[in-house]
Amino acid sequence: MTNSDIKITPVTGTAVVRAGGAVIGETGNALRVTVGGADPVYYFPKDDIGMMFLDANDQRMTDPNLGEAVQFDIVTKSTTLKNAAWSFDRPATAAASLRNMLAFDEEKAVVEIL
Repeated sequence: MTNSDIKITPVTGTAVVRAGGAVIGETGNALRVTVGGADPVYYFPKDDIGMMFLDANDQRMTDPNLGEAVQFDIVTKSTTLKNAAWSFDRPATAAASLRNMLAFDEEKAVVEIL
């Protein structure tokens, strides 16, 4: 896959992310990211996320197209969702707009576009 397979587009409308029964973020500035034929992933500005729900862990994820990401656990009153979010703090050049953005594992958090 090449960097030309990356498509980053602004989301029209409001994006909301919920986990553990709570809204942990809402933004009108989300980005929709697709790489090749994969399902889209929605990225939220960190400023629009309740960072008190997130705890950076020592896990890292490397994507040859997007860069190196730090992973986060989502901590709620009832549970801790391990590796439920990530942020490319060192994005690849083609993904530079993802710096200071967070994405969520949609098996652990619900992302809705309203």
